[in-house]
Amino acid sequence: MERRSEAARSRGGGDRRSPFDRFVEQAELRVSQAPFFFVCAGIVVAWLISLPWWTDLKTWQVAIHTVASVFTLLLVVLLENSSRRASEAAQEKLNVIAEALAALLASSAFDDSELRTAAERLREAVGLEERH
Repeated sequence: MERRSEAARSRGGGDRRSPFDRFVEQAELRVSQAPFFFVCAGIVVAWLISLPWWTDLKTWQVAIHTVASVFTLLLVVLLENSSRRASEAAQEKLNVIAEALAALLASSAFDDSELRTAAERLREAVGLEERH
């Protein structure tokens, strides 16, 4: 009996990811590289240099805070989505390894009750995330 998580079933075959998931993957790739850091640093430098053109110091400060807040919110959402998918993939891999180990234990446990018990406990542990 094959028990697979929802994440594994959704990856059934081919690239069935949504356009949003593909976008998140590309965004994560881009924001984790040096050019993105330099673009952000350039924005801050441009903001600093722009002080003489602003008539009000508070408006100048609000401008960078607003841009930074909106940008941070969007990045947090994208990176959390990416992190969730990576966690699901890692969990699925661990489940497959545990299932294989349980099958190996079960095949070797014909006359060893401790191995049978260990295999049963391992199979129960694999299903923990589905019960919680």
